[in-house]
Amino acid sequence: MPARRETRSRRSDGDVFISPLVARNASRAMAELFSPYRRALEWRRVWLALAESQAELRLGVSRSAVRSLRAGLRRINLARADAYERRVRHDLVAHLLAYADVAPAARSVLHLGATSMDIVDNADLLIMRAAMRRVRDWLANVVFALADQARRYRSLPCLGFTHYQPAQLTTVGKRIATWTWDFVRDLQEIEQRIDGLMFRGMRGATGTQASFLAQCGGRASTVAELERRVAIKLGFDRCEPVTGQTYSRKVDAAVLAALAGVAVSVHKFANDLRLLANLREMEEPFERTQVGSSAMPYKRNPMLSERATGLARYVISLCSSAYQTAAEQWLERTLDDSSNKRIIVPEAFLAVDGMLQIVLHIARGLVVYPQVIRAHVMAELPFMATEEILLAAVRAGGDRQALHERLRRHAQAAAREVKRHGGENDLLERLEADPAFSGLRPRSLVRSAAFIGLAPRQVDEFLRRVIAPIRRRYRRVPRLVTEIVR
Repeated sequence: MPARRETRSRRSDGDVFISPLVARNASRAMAELFSPYRRALEWRRVWLALAESQAELRLGVSRSAVRSLRAGLRRINLARADAYERRVRHDLVAHLLAYADVAPAARSVLHLGATSMDIVDNADLLIMRAAMRRVRDWLANVVFALADQARRYRSLPCLGFTHYQPAQLTTVGKRIATWTWDFVRDLQEIEQRIDGLMFRGMRGATGTQASFLAQCGGRASTVAELERRVAIKLGFDRCEPVTGQTYSRKVDAAVLAALAGVAVSVHKFANDLRLLANLREMEEPFERTQVGSSAMPYKRNPMLSERATGLARYVISLCSSAYQTAAEQWLERTLDDSSNKRIIVPEAFLAVDGMLQIVLHIARGLVVYPQVIRAHVMAELPFMATEEILLAAVRAGGDRQALHERLRRHAQAAAREVKRHGGENDLLERLEADPAFSGLRPRSLVRSAAFIGLAPRQVDEFLRRVIAPIRRRYRRVPRLVTEIVR
């Protein structure tokens, strides 16, 4: 039987691996940013900006060459570029030849003075900046959705947990505000990374700009003006002050660290939700026809939260690879960064895009069960109220030490009833039956609102001082639609 002939076109079929990051998680918009088409387009945008600037400064590029490049900008034939690459074994040169085919008037001057990284690195920065803006918009949407839920449940008392053991009360809204604050930090970090991203510049083979200096007749000021014009055309107002052949790979590492920070927040949020789902206090939205388990029809597993934690762990792990790549660069550059960078940068963004969609979907449709929450509060609240009951009994003329001993015995008996027999917390009934406390009406002293401290006020202050300015700053950000139910 003859061997089946494999071609690149078969990569869209069902008999080859397709990354789940694209097939099941990331939005189409994010996936398109890292597509072969977008990469080729950004390379052409850099070539065009360089040629336009060279023409403006009369550095050997004609206006007709620029017009030809502009006309052919989006006439991208990936199959033709693939064919060239099989021959020349250099992806950028392959795309240069493919661009020249659709811009023949510019063939003789295309890539004039440049080295590969003048094109590749600057294009990578363009894509990374666009991807960070996409993450920024997801984060803003997440912050707003969670803030809405924090306001809604600002004063609903619930058990707080330390060491995953019942502790003092808090409110559901306060807990949600705490999650939100983590995502606000991430938003601020991504904003800083976007604002701080600089154009690599047009630097040549080792970063000295020697080829451009020769092209500019030895005039350093003209080289600087050429670089400035290219940067502005591509939306940058600053260039890296010094580089080797590449911009420092610490730039990529810093961006991935910011994405890992987002992953940490997602992991924390999703894990907390999984714990609360087990307590039946809160859960992610569940579709009407969704199946929770193939074996147990009654189950409503926190599947989206579990998916988010898995993606988050992956992004956190990618961060270390980015730092190792930055550390491994020799002198002006080595090529061992390329194969790694082509994987970890897109996949970090694709995974973060997917997990933020999950968080946004959950935040908008968060399911809260106030009656279950209240039952859990009331199971523990009598223990928390013992100090207040003791103070009231002393004010009524009782002996503090004797009353404390009575309270201790009643509390331990009630705890045994709960732990050993699965009964309800009957501490209040025991106290009301004890003559030393019955006149105080202990039940009237046990009010959950008296044990939540400043939680509602803290939520209000957080929404006013932190969230309101973000809402004003992002008032034009669209309400993004999630695509995670796949």
